[in-house]
Amino acid sequence: MNTTDNSPMEDKSSVDLGTVTELQRHLNELLKQLSPERLQVLADFAAYLANAESEAATQELLAIPGLLEQIKRSSATPKTLYTPWRTLRSDV
Repeated sequence: MNTTDNSPMEDKSSVDLGTVTELQRHLNELLKQLSPERLQVLADFAAYLANAESEAATQELLAIPGLLEQIKRSSATPKTLYTPWRTLRSDV
């Protein structure tokens, strides 16, 4: 990954769950060694990364043709016109 790239990490599905758990454990160990000032810097950076990931997901959804218009139409539909899902699929 390019260190100057502001995009979130590449495909997360390629990361093994055991690896994630190990990374979290290691990070927790390192957190215990940080001063309050460094913890604040880390918290700010983590918030930045979470925001970047959220923004990337938003952009991915906005790239779907017609999605925003469909959501607006659905939001404008009165709830009284909705059909209960149980009447649509009895086998669910």
